Amino acid sequence: KISYNIVKHNDIICVEDLQVKNMMKNHKLAKSIANAGWGMLDKYLQYKAEREGKIFIKVNPAYTSQRCSGCGRIVEKDLSVRVHKCECGLEIDRDVNAAINVLYEGLGQFGITA
Repeated sequence: KISYNIVKHNDIICVEDLQVKNMMKNHKLAKSIANAGWGMLDKYLQYKAEREGKIFIKVNPAYTSQRCSGCGRIVEKDLSVRVHKCECGLEIDRDVNAAINVLYEGLGQFGITA
């Protein structure tokens, strides 16, 4: 249902090209990753997007949560830090910051800048 709703309401879907199998080797993350079904969600999104004539883009995940979506500066932080705070004044949830960066990167592959 989640993948259907995402594809139904969006013409362009951008996701990180995560290496889920490698991430499962980290015992601290493995259970959460397995429970979330990350690998399957990607497959469903891609399949349904292609079937509906939508655009599905995988982007390089490097620095998506470290790069400030406001100014582009790299702000290093551990996984335990859940809020992105930058010198430029931007302060938002780490995952929201990463999602914005993934979108920018995906759109950039089509020559679209935000």
